[in-house]
Amino acid sequence: MRFLAKKIEKQIGAYQSELIETHYREVENMYRQIRGWRHDYRNHIQTMKAYAAAGDLPAIQRYLDLLDNDLTTVDTVIKTGNPMTDAILNSKISLAKSRHIPVVADAHIPVKLKSSEIDLCCIIGNLFDNAIEASMKLPEEKRLIRVYMDMKNTQLYISFTNFTAGKKMEKQGGLFRSTKGEGHGLGLVRIDAIVERLDGYLSRNSEDGAFTTEILLPQV
Repeated sequence: MRFLAKKIEKQIGAYQSELIETHYREVENMYRQIRGWRHDYRNHIQTMKAYAAAGDLPAIQRYLDLLDNDLTTVDTVIKTGNPMTDAILNSKISLAKSRHIPVVADAHIPVKLKSSEIDLCCIIGNLFDNAIEASMKLPEEKRLIRVYMDMKNTQLYISFTNFTAGKKMEKQGGLFRSTKGEGHGLGLVRIDAIVERLDGYLSRNSEDGAFTTEILLPQV
């Protein structure tokens, strides 16, 4: 029993270290993009000046449309208000999209939380990993992950929904059975342990075609 506890503790520690590294990588990537935009900004001005000097108004309009589309792409980055959560969400969304899994996310989180950022990111990371794994079993046209996070009075509300292969998941001992094999159960247990320690509420619901996890975490 002690050996199992140490093994779980070691895996949790490794996961937390991965979250911190992900955060710094995401922040570094954002700074790199900002430096690139500053450099490109000068080039954009010079290009439009050249069009203006030539009196080519249609070319200026086309160029402005391209810049508008570029800014729209930048605005798709999730900004919750909490830097650590932004890092893990954007990292996981990027991973999902690289695997052709659309993500619809609406997340708003106060900068200051009673819950630790590590706990919150462990929950989000595991929920996302499970949703991505389940989505990979579906044809691309049926894949979708929905994420919603916001304050409900004094509690932080988290909801993750992903489509499944259409078969309702079965419970064993009050818990939904994992189909991912050894190691997957650790993620579910970790989420349960964090929610319980924070006196929160957790609900998992499997209906035909979708699996939803809802969590409430008190913030006072």
